[in-house]
Amino acid sequence: MGQKLPIGVQSFTGLRNNNFLYIDKTEYIYKLKHSGEQYFFIRPRRFGKSLLVSTLKAYWEGKQELFKDLAISELEADRANAWKEYPVFCFDFNGQNYRNENGLEDILDEQLRRWEKEYDVTAVGSLGERFRNLLITASQKKNLGCVVLVDEYDKPFLDVADDIGIQKHNKEVFRAFFSTLKSFDEYIRFVFITGVTKFHKVSIFSDLNQLNDISLNAEFSGICGITDEELRKYFKTEIKELAETQEISESDCLVALKEQYDGYRFNPNGVSVYNPFSVLKAFFERDFGAYWYETGTPAFLVKKLKQSNFDIRKLDNKSLYASESMLKDYSGDDLSLIPLLYQTGYLTIAGYDRRSREYTLAYPNMEVKYGFLESMMPEYVSDCGSGSGKDIFSLNRLVENRDLDGIHDYLVALFASIPYTKEDDPFEHYFQTVIYLVFTLLGHLAECEVHTFAGRIDCKVETPRYVYIFEFKRDVSADEALKQIEDKGYSLPFAADSRKLFKIGATFDSKKRILAEWKVVE
Repeated sequence: MGQKLPIGVQSFTGLRNNNFLYIDKTEYIYKLKHSGEQYFFIRPRRFGKSLLVSTLKAYWEGKQELFKDLAISELEADRANAWKEYPVFCFDFNGQNYRNENGLEDILDEQLRRWEKEYDVTAVGSLGERFRNLLITASQKKNLGCVVLVDEYDKPFLDVADDIGIQKHNKEVFRAFFSTLKSFDEYIRFVFITGVTKFHKVSIFSDLNQLNDISLNAEFSGICGITDEELRKYFKTEIKELAETQEISESDCLVALKEQYDGYRFNPNGVSVYNPFSVLKAFFERDFGAYWYETGTPAFLVKKLKQSNFDIRKLDNKSLYASESMLKDYSGDDLSLIPLLYQTGYLTIAGYDRRSREYTLAYPNMEVKYGFLESMMPEYVSDCGSGSGKDIFSLNRLVENRDLDGIHDYLVALFASIPYTKEDDPFEHYFQTVIYLVFTLLGHLAECEVHTFAGRIDCKVETPRYVYIFEFKRDVSADEALKQIEDKGYSLPFAADSRKLFKIGATFDSKKRILAEWKVVE
């Protein structure tokens, strides 16, 4: 029987007491303790932030027995002041309902009541005043500074992103409550706040300018997630079993894991990391699934991308750029698309220009790319689910079987189902996006906007027996589309290819929103 994989386990105490696998990240906790006192840290969802906070909690509570044989036990071995039991206030904003009236206040009140009972403090005054009284009392009773840990601080804002009124109210409550961390810092030893998105300090943490944001710090780039070194060290048996189940070699298995789940980089010089939840699920299921997407892309993000006519093709060709301030000091209040996509894990750092201090952003891996595109598809094409005839599996069978009439009918049905929007919405955006989505979701078979020495092929589809070159035009003849294929020499790379080549010109009528002409040349 293999190792117990901690899928969904967010309690460090439970993990250690129940003999789950733990990837030792405690060296980072040592660095945090001895490098500073108050930190801010963001990572995408399902990246192990809650487990990190739980580990910090156990450490500051002095639970030395849980850290036996881990890196920090050796690092702290000769320190006289190690493993003291500090007063710890850990706020967890996961799994709560923030849409109810005063929902955030009720959650804070519940947590304060628990600690007031523990420290024998009478509940007097506002929520902020009660928190201050707790900090003072706990610090004086234990003669140690308090530790404040906040997990997923932004949940009360992101969960109500579609209700500006509630979101504004929650921000005001949050700001008033946590301003204590600055004005009463003499009673505080350590602060660590995590989230997915950085809502700018002027709107929430206006007084918390002392927080050290380590989100883009190279030294802490591997604090959450699984590095390639850790993957090979901790999962030798799982890699072997996954390879055997998939009937591939272990080296090919490692390549597949990297393509599917690796690629997250949070500093140009930092270590690249795998999504931990996805890796654990892949080993448990012994399959390369899209596990990060089990809960789906946030609806508000999908709708915002569509409403803004955002060109999602840019996500695929490394043509998205961001300044350091956009990623590090970005104000989440306006939910700007590029930094929001980065902070929520749909984009990662793919390059960096030191001279201009400009970051290049792209998909981190195949799991994110294809999961994201699948979530976007229903927004552009109605009734495109499995069995509808407009799903990707249907198109895959058509191209594999050289069913040209079927491909034609597929495209006719596809564009007939594009939902009508406002009259001033450009059809070109839908036209280009739907073509890109459909053919990109074919996976390894298709490639869109292929650059050649003479131009750019709209779409190329390759199967073991056939090659299709598509040129899509609007409001012109199919002959004109085919002429571009010939004039630009798009078929030349396949001159010596033994597979059957089809050149296809397809044109669309912008006003009628239909496939107008279709011609095939063999």
